[in-house]
Amino acid sequence: MSFLTRNLFTTTSTRTTQRHLFTTLSRPLSLVRASSLKASSSPCVQRCSCLHTGPVSLLAAKKKKMPPKSKKGEPEKKVLLGRPGNNLKTGIVGVPNVGKSSFFNLLSKTSLSNAANFPYATIDPEEARILVPDPRHDWLCETYKPASRIAAYLTCIDIAGLTAGASTGAGLGNAFLSHVRAVDGIFQMVRAFDDADVIHVEGDVDPTRDMTIIQTELRLKDIEWTEKTIEALKRGMRGSGANSLAEKAKKEELATVEKVLATMKDENKDVRKGVWSSKEVEVINGLQLLTAKPVIYLVNLSERDYIRKKNKWLPKIKAWIDENNPGDLLIPFSVSFEQRLEDMGEEEAREEEKKVGATSALGKITTAGYASLNLIRFFTCGPDEVRAWTIREGTKAPQAAGVIHSDIEKNFICAEVQAYEDLKEYGTEAAVKAAGKLRQQGRTYEVQDADICFFKHNG
Repeated sequence: MSFLTRNLFTTTSTRTTQRHLFTTLSRPLSLVRASSLKASSSPCVQRCSCLHTGPVSLLAAKKKKMPPKSKKGEPEKKVLLGRPGNNLKTGIVGVPNVGKSSFFNLLSKTSLSNAANFPYATIDPEEARILVPDPRHDWLCETYKPASRIAAYLTCIDIAGLTAGASTGAGLGNAFLSHVRAVDGIFQMVRAFDDADVIHVEGDVDPTRDMTIIQTELRLKDIEWTEKTIEALKRGMRGSGANSLAEKAKKEELATVEKVLATMKDENKDVRKGVWSSKEVEVINGLQLLTAKPVIYLVNLSERDYIRKKNKWLPKIKAWIDENNPGDLLIPFSVSFEQRLEDMGEEEAREEEKKVGATSALGKITTAGYASLNLIRFFTCGPDEVRAWTIREGTKAPQAAGVIHSDIEKNFICAEVQAYEDLKEYGTEAAVKAAGKLRQQGRTYEVQDADICFFKHNG
């Protein structure tokens, strides 16, 4: 039978079936017998027979939805502490005169902050975007040789020094703490060098005392804020019905906030060190607590101590972190050493690093700050541009596409994804595809760090 004959046969058969079905369905439903429909030789009628086993309309049957699949056994979706989004910021926090503004200027390669030898030289916060070094982005640029190269950035803010009593307003404390509340992560600067020419607001150098001051002031402010929230929730519950859904939700929220307060007051822990369910994290994120933010301790050493990798305060600082905030990262570095490298040319600075046996820590600090916010990047690559796009861990493909443009998210079809390591191994996109490593991912795919993505969309 020819192709044309098969098409004509199919068309005739389909028309006959449609006429039979129309005639049958035009009769009153009460006269239609399921058995007669099932006995029909027409496969189309057999498929439709289930619609006529009772006195229901075709429209109602058409609208009937399949029951949702059971989600029993699926892992609970992890909710991250902190403000959702990819435009997150890290603030530099510490007591006055520990090197915060000098560090900010070095990190940002600017002179925005006022570095001076007296407290409160910085009043208003300064903000800059810091390049996050990434050898993967460098390799992609060398491979594609694009006209435009755009790396990932970390937004960093220099915040004025905090002193004892800041939580009650001392030393413009309320204003400065509001600046801390506005960031998503903290670089806590700790001074561990002696220099008679650089005054200390407390009179002498004692890093663990300074760390205790900062932790105490942040926690006291959180306790004050949490207690006010509890009072407000209790007042709001008085007017709602005892068994209403709103009342139940408020009770759950109140229980979470009370647990947060107990963690800080009774367990003597920062909020980020508590154990929380995803529902509790959603409540905590709404509070914007200072001690819920990730902290990286940056220990500012003298150049001599940094080069010889030895300092009398480092063991005590490490012990303090292990006791008070176990798991938090400690990075020793030296502002004076970084400043000397900055004053040299690039080649001269590399030679100096080899000579003294120590390297700049600025790249390590920036990378750690980026990671502490649960930020990752994916790449888009081509001859016009190689670009790193910042997203948060757990971001689905459509939302990652939305970072590029909202229309791509709205009209998302799928993502063509190749892993950076696969491209580096096989050398070209064609070779990756030939090896079966190029994947098409749908709406539920969570974009991974260093994925190379091409988003297909309508429009």
